[in-house]
Amino acid sequence: MKTKKRILVAPLDWGIGHATRCIPIIKELKKNGYEVVLAADNRPLHLLSKEFPKLEIIRFKGYNIKYSKYLSMPFNMLMQIPKLLWNIKSETKELDEIISNYNIDGVISDNRFGLFSSKIPCIFITHQLEIIAPYLKKKIRDFNYSFISKFDACWIFDHEKNNLAGRLSKPNDLPKNSTYIGNHSRFSFSKTEKKYDFLAIVSGPEPQRTILENGLTKALRNRHEKSLILLGKPEQNINKNIGNITIKSHLDATELNQAILQSKLIICRSGYSTIMDLKKLGSKAFLIPTPGQTEQEYLAEKLESKNICYFQNQEKFDFEKGIAKCKAYSGFTLEKEDLVDWKELFRIFS
Repeated sequence: MKTKKRILVAPLDWGIGHATRCIPIIKELKKNGYEVVLAADNRPLHLLSKEFPKLEIIRFKGYNIKYSKYLSMPFNMLMQIPKLLWNIKSETKELDEIISNYNIDGVISDNRFGLFSSKIPCIFITHQLEIIAPYLKKKIRDFNYSFISKFDACWIFDHEKNNLAGRLSKPNDLPKNSTYIGNHSRFSFSKTEKKYDFLAIVSGPEPQRTILENGLTKALRNRHEKSLILLGKPEQNINKNIGNITIKSHLDATELNQAILQSKLIICRSGYSTIMDLKKLGSKAFLIPTPGQTEQEYLAEKLESKNICYFQNQEKFDFEKGIAKCKAYSGFTLEKEDLVDWKELFRIFS
């Protein structure tokens, strides 16, 4: 006889940020007596299976969107809309089978548009209600909202006031089913002695991930300072040293939490999940947005305008200039923990 309600948590497979920000929600679900079933693919699957080795996990095919070296993100996405629509339709059908086969009582979908059902409560979580694009803004927003409206609720990873994501999370019109749930990170702060001068966290879709990895390795290789490079490859097991650089394929949440606290300067992408982590730990960062990802470019520009973080575009990467410029920026300041009534939020599954 089933005693605990089973909640399916399914993050999008574009990078690992959608998966990492699901970690605090998964922990809260477990704390509140729910049984969590994970559904993921590619690197998110590897990451979540390492973080939660005892949880049931389903390989759920990702969107497999291809990124371009040359096209802007909005135009690249526009070209792949037929593929995206097919994937959404397919995952809605697959979800019905999962609900029946795995006795699922509720769904939390991080930006997977097709994971809604009339059979059980389904939640859509996001931080980006406004898609930054040079054209067709209203059509893109209408497309976004048309799917969000199919869910029972939309949880927004931000605050209504003093928000972190700017206009991304606070457009002029919100979906009617939306609720702000604050900023959340898998990490926690503690005073820690510094061990590394630089921590470089490599991420993003290929080929941009490898381009950044090569640029950072070349820049750090001959320096006297101590550096750690994380490759963002949870499916591999790399641990090697080149001079004063330590290179690792991946660290679990506890290890990465510690590594960030031990580092004087973090060099990383400006994805929103990363920004929430840096804010939680009060870190100082040198941001390099993924080329063509307008969301990351917007967030990097916003943080630079507030004198919090310096950023460079990847095609103009100049490490010496970057670390010199970073000295003039404040970094994130520690703030009080966001208090969320998770019990109330989870009441939707009652």
